[in-house]
Amino acid sequence: MKDTSILHLATTARQRKQDTGSRSMVLAGLLLGTLGIFVTEANQPPLLTVLMRCLFGGIALLGWGACSGKLSELRLRGRSLLAVLLASLLMVSNWGLFFATIPLTSIGLATVLFHLQPFWVMLYGSLLLGEKLSRQHLLAAITALVGLGLACGLAGLRSEALPEGFLSGVLMCIGGSLAYAGLPIVARSQPSISSFALAWWQCAVGVVLTAWWPLLNGWPTTTASWAWLAGLGSLHTGLAYALLYSGMSRVSTSRFAVLQFVYPVTAIVVDWLVYHHALDSWQLAGIGLMGLALWSLRRF
Repeated sequence: MKDTSILHLATTARQRKQDTGSRSMVLAGLLLGTLGIFVTEANQPPLLTVLMRCLFGGIALLGWGACSGKLSELRLRGRSLLAVLLASLLMVSNWGLFFATIPLTSIGLATVLFHLQPFWVMLYGSLLLGEKLSRQHLLAAITALVGLGLACGLAGLRSEALPEGFLSGVLMCIGGSLAYAGLPIVARSQPSISSFALAWWQCAVGVVLTAWWPLLNGWPTTTASWAWLAGLGSLHTGLAYALLYSGMSRVSTSRFAVLQFVYPVTAIVVDWLVYHHALDSWQLAGIGLMGLALWSLRRF
């Protein structure tokens, strides 16, 4: 009886951890879904946008860390420092590759290819962490990916001659999805690293890697652009990634994979509400499929 009680308590604790992590990831996905507004309104080159995102995000995180007494968490050594630097390089590489592939393919196709990463996450988790690959999670991820393809309007595409650089764009976007999929593996390999440290180091590495761009090409020239970029950094990098990293360290890789679709479905709905981009019946069906896949997570 005592062993059964202990097992029940352990199971309940694991479930609470999963639920807390899921809520953090949902909140991060909802926030990231509004990112497109800030990028569109700022209207800046991709690398400059990445730099500003990292710069303002790092400043916001430093302010929050100072107020909450968490600055000591940024002092990392040994494997923890290597892990956080690797995670940062993966994220910055993901951003750069994704931004670069959009002009070569299309926003819809790039978004679908980018969201191959949930399947890489499941594969990484199974091969590297020994996690059991849930049939339900795999089915939910496939359903969400099909829904994303429909929601992005791929059902209405017509066959045309492939533009120059199309294949390169596809390969770069797949590479970006592979890079992003490594993040939860790195986060789970060093659970002692806080979500605050992961998010701040990502911003610091991003600034170092992209600081050369404005020195050669100039800075934003309008107050409005600076304001949108400041919001992009503080909200969609500082706050959103702190929530994201907090969540990914608490949930299984298969659950993490499916929860990644909160971001694109939110982005599509926001684009419709803010910029009045009409959705056809296929796109509405796609959003419904993604919603169904996410709703199914309540049961496991």
